[in-house]
Amino acid sequence: MRWEQLFADLEARFDVEEQAAVQASAGSRARAEAGGVLLVDRLRGAVGHPVLLTCRGAGDLRGRLADVGVDWLLLVDDQRRDVLVARSAVRAVAGPGRETGPGEDDGPVARAWDLRRSVRALARDRAPVRCLLDEGTVLTGTVDRVGADFLELAEHPLDQARRRSAVRQVRLVPLEAVAALVGEVPASG
Repeated sequence: MRWEQLFADLEARFDVEEQAAVQASAGSRARAEAGGVLLVDRLRGAVGHPVLLTCRGAGDLRGRLADVGVDWLLLVDDQRRDVLVARSAVRAVAGPGRETGPGEDDGPVARAWDLRRSVRALARDRAPVRCLLDEGTVLTGTVDRVGADFLELAEHPLDQARRRSAVRQVRLVPLEAVAALVGEVPASG
């Protein structure tokens, strides 16, 4: 749920910036007709509903669809973990309901909030994650930083804080290889 709030805060900031960008270019903005409904628009209509995503490398991921970005989906699973899913890994979606979200142009600011920027928000959060790769490998640790097309994962056990002594190695992971990032719910006690 923490990531959902983090993304909601970021989305609110992007909305303000997008409004400014739209106002600045209101006269020249023309909507191009796509000729059909895009997957992202269809999924926006399912926000708040339970879905089952079949993903390359990650298998079936089930949860409430919390948000949809330009190239990512955010689920909250039954264990209340946030699951950031790369849309490119999604092979099928079950349970989206009948509604379709608005099919309008996202604008330049919303289009810029892609998977890379979402993973950067996770790096700032310093939360431990399970990184599910599109070929089935599962890595655990903390995202230290994000480059233009990769993330840097400090691998450590999820039950240990990201400390130098706990880090087994640092691994560079191309963003195109990421199927999903699963946030771990902090133990309450």
